[in-house]
This record gives sequence, C-alpha cells and structure tokens, in this order.
Amino acid sequence: MFNFRRRFVQRAPCDKFHRWNPAPAGGYNNGMRILFIGDIVGRPGRQAVARHLPEIRERHKTDLIVANAENAAAGLGVTPVLIGELRSLGVQVFTLGNHVWRKNEMVAGISGMPDVVRPANFPEGTPGRGSLLHTLPDGRTVGIVNLMGRVFMDAIRCPFLQADAEIAALSRQTKVILVDIHAEATSEKVALGWYLDGRCSAVLGTHTHVQTADEWVMPHGTAYISDAGMCGPYHSVIGVDSRTVIEKFLTAMPRKFEVAGGPVIFSAVLVDADEITGRATAIRRFLLRDT
Repeated sequence: MFNFRRRFVQRAPCDKFHRWNPAPAGGYNNGMRILFIGDIVGRPGRQAVARHLPEIRERHKTDLIVANAENAAAGLGVTPVLIGELRSLGVQVFTLGNHVWRKNEMVAGISGMPDVVRPANFPEGTPGRGSLLHTLPDGRTVGIVNLMGRVFMDAIRCPFLQADAEIAALSRQTKVILVDIHAEATSEKVALGWYLDGRCSAVLGTHTHVQTADEWVMPHGTAYISDAGMCGPYHSVIGVDSRTVIEKFLTAMPRKFEVAGGPVIFSAVLVDADEITGRATAIRRFLLRDT
C-alpha cells in the first residue's frame, strides 16, 4: 500500500501571499503552470479577480488562466458581456456548470465563444462545447474538459464515460489536459479523480464554493482537489446573503437569494505539469481574504 502522507504535495500558506515561492528565473524545464480560479460569484467575485489576479499572474508566471464563471452574473449564470469583462482581466478559458442557461444570452451566444466550455455530459444537441484545445502564444497546447456530476444534481449522461471520450480525443493533440468536475458530492469527485489518474494532468472540483484541503498529486501523476473554492463575499452562505438563507431554513418558505456584500475571498489552485508527459508535478491551493 502506497504512503499517502508522502504523496501529498506541501501546501502553500493560504493567507500569506508574500510567503509563496515565486517562479524560478527562466521558468520551468518542460513545465506548464496553470492557474485555476474557483467559482466566481457575482460582482464581488469579479472584483476579487480584478484585485488579485494581476499580482498572482506576475509573481507566479502563469502560462494559462482558467476560471469557473457560471455564477458571475448576480450569483446565477453568466452573460457574454461578463465573459468579456473577465477576459479583459486576464482569464483565458472559462468553464461552467449547472447554472449555465440561467441567462438567455448564453443560449444564443455560447456557440460563438471558442474559449468557453459547458459540461460535456449535457444531452446531445445542447449548445456549446464540452471540451476545447487551447493554444498558448508560444504554440504549446492545453486541453480543457468540463463535466458535471449526477449525485444530488440533474440526471444527465455519465461523467465517467464522457470523460473517457473527451480525454481520448484531446490526447491525440496534447499531453496536458485539465478536467473541471462541477459536482455536489465529494465522493463522486474523488472517484472520478481515481478513475482518471494518469490519464489527465488535473481533476479539479467546483460547485460547492467551499475550498477543500485535500489537494495532492495522485500516484500516476494527476493533480486533484475536491473543490477549488469561490471568489466572492465570505461573510455569507457560499456567496449568498446569510440572513436570507437562515430565514429560508427557519421558515421553509421561498426566498429570493441575493449575493452578499462585505469583504471578499479569492480562491484558486496552481498546477504545474510536465508538458512532455502530461503528469502534474505540483498542486497548491490558496485563499486571499480581504479585510
């Protein structure tokens, strides 16, 4: 039985950004560094990205920045205009999830967005694409796959079998492949991580808005975390005004959820991968809290 303790990658401090080790001079041999930003929630989440991303990008010399943007529009869904806003901040690829169709503009607009993916295991004929091949300015390529879980969520196609098809297609074009699994149940995400270990560079969970502390590089070279967390107000219930949520729990009556105000949190993970083999060499998570 392998040693779990030895396999875990040393975690970077969450709240002390200045203590992180910057990228080495001259970059990494055969290395690719991908920043994956957790669910962006409403205007506060977009403001957190604007505030923190420039320094992170410069300090850590990222090659690619990916973000889950499915809650960027007032906490539910996203619009082409907001995708453009986040693009202008430096995000290069966008993943989505179960709220992708909350805004009608995305139904008509998503197919014209080559840098946006929605869950690949949606029904056949759904607008948009479930995976993409992104080409960096220097010609290197990265595959991005978006999947959605089924436990406590919609009854859609199997994410495990869909992952097989998407990764098989991308593997003919690139070694570095990142998977966003947008799912409720940790068990489903962990199982997918084991299922894909060695076949992709990273399996990164989204959807719950709560960053987990289980990041590691799995035995066959796949970086994993159950949830990357959120960018949004943290004096809240996963981004929503806490008083409204508590009232709903107390009364069992419908309530309109609004994105909370107050200080924000920026959550993300940084994955280093060997572009020759596709294996991850490190994964680090971090939280940046504003006061």
